[in-house]
Amino acid sequence: MQLSIIVPTYNEAPNVVELVRRVVAATAGIDAEIVFVDDSSDDTPDVIREAAASAPLPVRVIHRDAPVGGLGGAVLEGFAAAEADACLVIDGDLQHPPEKIPELWSRFSRGDVDVVIASRYAGGGTAHGLADRTRVVVSKTSTAVTRAMFPVRLKDVTDPMTGFFLIDRRSVDEAVLKPRGFKILLEILARRPLRIAEVPFDFADRHAGESKASMRQGIHFLTQLTALRFGKMSLFAVIGGLGAVANVAIVWALTQLGVDYIVAAIIAAEVTIIGNFLLLEHFVFHDMRQHASSGWMRFAKSFTFNNVEALIRIPIIAVMVESWHFSAVLATAITLVFAFFVRFLFHSLVVYAPRKAGVQPSPARRFVEELDAQATTPGEL
Repeated sequence: MQLSIIVPTYNEAPNVVELVRRVVAATAGIDAEIVFVDDSSDDTPDVIREAAASAPLPVRVIHRDAPVGGLGGAVLEGFAAAEADACLVIDGDLQHPPEKIPELWSRFSRGDVDVVIASRYAGGGTAHGLADRTRVVVSKTSTAVTRAMFPVRLKDVTDPMTGFFLIDRRSVDEAVLKPRGFKILLEILARRPLRIAEVPFDFADRHAGESKASMRQGIHFLTQLTALRFGKMSLFAVIGGLGAVANVAIVWALTQLGVDYIVAAIIAAEVTIIGNFLLLEHFVFHDMRQHASSGWMRFAKSFTFNNVEALIRIPIIAVMVESWHFSAVLATAITLVFAFFVRFLFHSLVVYAPRKAGVQPSPARRFVEELDAQATTPGEL
């Protein structure tokens, strides 16, 4: 087998038959297979099996009842199941034209690169398939921000956000990948240096069905980008910063309404404690939850600690306001900065500590190892 074509799908039943037909035509002369990795809730897997029965090349489907890692996780599962080391990733909605496969394969076959990227922004490429002007602006802005954050690793990449590329799976270090969204190429490129080539392509309109783009995917992308660039502790800081802004804003709003600053500080603390916990659960420590205590126990630990911390911090605010004549807002902001470091240590070592099963490293050792891992795995330092 020369080429394995990995197609991650989610409710793409109307596109399957046409996709298979066009891939078959495009791969004439190439010993290829198609591997669908499907997370659908509709009849997409059945449609794939029907198409496979009459296809002149091998077509397989891996249906994931419990998807892990989103589209990125599906691509990695496709890599693991592929017969060939050369793996081409293509979307199932036909916005990535299969007719481009021979050009990608030809460039890859020279043997001087690890990955060939189909780019919307290389010479001659277009992004006409983006739904409207807003999505064009969002796409170009996010691409520019991403390249700015990884200027070394992405210096030869015009479209790190594309989902259309051909890669030697042996060059992918799956041990350091943490797929958490739909930008798996960015994850791969940021983790280690690769030899890269690009070919332009025209990003087409969807053949059928509806776009999966959403605000939630945008949030996942920002989370992925932040974690890749800075690691877990900085992502914790981002959420802590949002909580701090919310805390200060609540204190300001309530004091403007005539609420006593102590009462305002208490209300602000309780609201942000709960909000921060929910964000930490979803974006920072999501990969540690299954080995930690139950959700309610994690919440109880976090809520109790943060309230104790607030009981210590609020009297300090009072001293700063009454004795040192700081404004309530400034005093709140200063104490939150110091509280950040203590909160990170407690959540890493206690709230999300793995349940005991046999001999475990000490909490301090686990923390040092985790911090070291997070510090060294981002794409550039």
